[in-house]
Amino acid sequence: MKYDVVIVGGGTAGCAAAYMLGKYGKKVLIIEKNTFLGGSMTSSLVTPMMKTSENSINNEFLTTFIEKMKKYNSAITYSDGNNGWFNPQIAKIVLDELMKESNVKVFYDSVLDTLDISLRHIKKIYVKSKMLSTPIEAKYFIDATGNCDLGFIANCNFQNKSNENQPTNLRFMMAGVDTRLFADWLLKIDNDRNVTTVAEVDGQVHLSTAYTWDNDKKWALKPYFDRGVKDGIIEDEDRNYFQIFTVPNMPDTIAFNCPRIYFEDNINPLDVNAYSEALIKGRSAILRLSRFCKKYFKGFEKAYISDIADSLGIRTSRRIVGKYVYTINDLKSGKKFDNCALISNYPVDVHSNKKDNSVLEHFMQEYQLPIEALMSADMDNLFVVGRCLSADFYSQGALRIIPSCFSMGVAVAKFLNNIL
Repeated sequence: MKYDVVIVGGGTAGCAAAYMLGKYGKKVLIIEKNTFLGGSMTSSLVTPMMKTSENSINNEFLTTFIEKMKKYNSAITYSDGNNGWFNPQIAKIVLDELMKESNVKVFYDSVLDTLDISLRHIKKIYVKSKMLSTPIEAKYFIDATGNCDLGFIANCNFQNKSNENQPTNLRFMMAGVDTRLFADWLLKIDNDRNVTTVAEVDGQVHLSTAYTWDNDKKWALKPYFDRGVKDGIIEDEDRNYFQIFTVPNMPDTIAFNCPRIYFEDNINPLDVNAYSEALIKGRSAILRLSRFCKKYFKGFEKAYISDIADSLGIRTSRRIVGKYVYTINDLKSGKKFDNCALISNYPVDVHSNKKDNSVLEHFMQEYQLPIEALMSADMDNLFVVGRCLSADFYSQGALRIIPSCFSMGVAVAKFLNNIL
């Protein structure tokens, strides 16, 4: 089998690149380990998208995705102007439809096996599916795996340091919530609209609120979490990070951006033992948090766990060495680039398990990312998109959000369209 471009990983950045390349008339294949597309959006239940700059570029796929989701009443624009509130389950269907519309071929339930490499070029990959190994040739390859699996097998260089990890989380959802009652209760106990917001959109009550064990805010939910620990309903570590949102077209459902899984030291998510232990710890914490919400939150009396993410939410793992290594100084200075892949103003967001040690640093100016940070320094026909891009630890903490990953995929697609 021969293709113009093979994309390994059908997550956010991979889908964006594939869709655009298909629209350009290129022959494209996605290799996806799951049985559905979407990556963190679907497998890890990462919803909603974080809001980014109004001056962002390479938004074609984001716009198309949201427009199609809205046709199924499964995406909304929230009261703060964020149009990235979406339904992860319907997203699986929409992404299938978008790939079909652009004539993109998808191999599901498939993983990389081995590679053929010659003179800094990946010539062929072997893909294992249902115990069979299939050879696939392409002119260019895109690593959109999140963990840079293709780059790793190709023996590319990485810039990771052992202490540069962020904690993982395991998202979940609870259904059976009286969201209107819950929203009214939240507004009554919390006057901080930077933390708790409520809006009615398309006839559905939507809301967002949060709490952490850090002391940087006067959290309205703190007395309830204190009581939950005292009563033995939750453990102290369960309250290190708590954030919830409603979900479009799921009127009785709340999506949890937690638990942030506590380890004394941040784990390496590429270690199978650590990854497995994190899943087990995460599911135990989910059970405790669900009981906590039912006991202390108005509107949760009849609620139940309706979904647990298939995979951990991983904020960082491998980061490749590209033709340009993007740095936190580039970001803070707002450095301009000739070949700009994205423009954003999302803050540097680096989580920590330790109290008062997380980083959420906003900057006045927008920042740009060059296309060269999405090109492998070791393989001439390999591009890398998503959280495993060529960026240092702190700048990656700002670049890993879904809209930016979409922009990376579109930017690479446009670049390849000009040279294929």
